[in-house]
Amino acid sequence: MIFKETELAGVWVLEPERHRDNRGWFARTFDRDALAARGLDTAVAQGATSYNRLRGTVRGLHLQAPPFEECKLVRVTRGSVFDVVVDVRADSPTRGRHVAVELSAEAGNQVYVPAGFAHGFQTLEDDTEVAYLISAPYSAEHARGYRYDDPTFAIPWPHVMTMISDRDLRLPRFGDE
Repeated sequence: MIFKETELAGVWVLEPERHRDNRGWFARTFDRDALAARGLDTAVAQGATSYNRLRGTVRGLHLQAPPFEECKLVRVTRGSVFDVVVDVRADSPTRGRHVAVELSAEAGNQVYVPAGFAHGFQTLEDDTEVAYLISAPYSAEHARGYRYDDPTFAIPWPHVMTMISDRDLRLPRFGDE
């Protein structure tokens, strides 16, 4: 796995090292020791998948409050997404800033989302699936988030939003929580 730091401390983009032969290729998608060597949380409490029927679908921006804070390793298994990670830590010098990366099944890249960061994405293709490894169990009462269109974040979503949940539309703006 190739680890690339982003401008937000703790957020990493991981690219596969594909070992090719006449059958195709093999690549590691999770390596506890490689993550731990960079100080990243290696716990996996849950795995999840989201299926997104339409291009332009937005999910997020989501996170979990303490004591159910979670880290996520996010990978696209079909299609592609514009993936966004936002620093919402109260004491952070980069609070309110985001990084965005295109994740795709073809590229096999992933993003590591640390605790204290909100995560969301917009699908770039119909029939896109996103897989997650999550460090903590889900707790509905600790689920939090922010509006995808919050002007504080100024996220340049690449497409007109075609689908979003009512729950995500009811999320507060940053600073209104």
